[in-house]
Amino acid sequence: MIEIRPSTRDAITEAAFAVFAENQAASLRDVAERAGVGRATLHRHFPGRAELMRALANIALVELEEAVEEATANAESYEEGFRLSLMATVPLANRQWFLANEGLDADPEIGAAYASSLAALCTDVEAAKEEGAFDPHVPTAWIVEAYENLTYAAWSLVRSGEATPKQAAELAWRTLSRGLKGGSR
Repeated sequence: MIEIRPSTRDAITEAAFAVFAENQAASLRDVAERAGVGRATLHRHFPGRAELMRALANIALVELEEAVEEATANAESYEEGFRLSLMATVPLANRQWFLANEGLDADPEIGAAYASSLAALCTDVEAAKEEGAFDPHVPTAWIVEAYENLTYAAWSLVRSGEATPKQAAELAWRTLSRGLKGGSR
């Protein structure tokens, strides 16, 4: 079997995801060491931390969107789509963790992508409310915040080793679906 080495840029971004998942305050030297490249090589691809973080955010946002789209492509309801999206995104915890903690929304491109994602989530929540998945009296903004924070909580459990991605996703789904359904369940 032939081993395929990723491009230098890919090696750096993969190393950065791993390093920053372990330690948000890690240095670019730590990233370069994990990638097996010198600091000068890292800086040829990413002049500074801001450029590297922007690249990681863009990669993570694309991965997240692709994972959700693939997982929900055959969903028969919005409720099923929400469950499947959690099952698809929670395993990406180490790839997404820094997005919630790095303050990247100040970057106009990333802020616009995130705003677009939130708008789509609001639309999906409204459709899920119409089909009975969520209590229609609960504000959409509240459900969106709950979904976002439950995803973050699931990632936290995975990151700390307290749950597998599947367990954390199931807990997030159970909380979201039962806690926001309404009625007596």
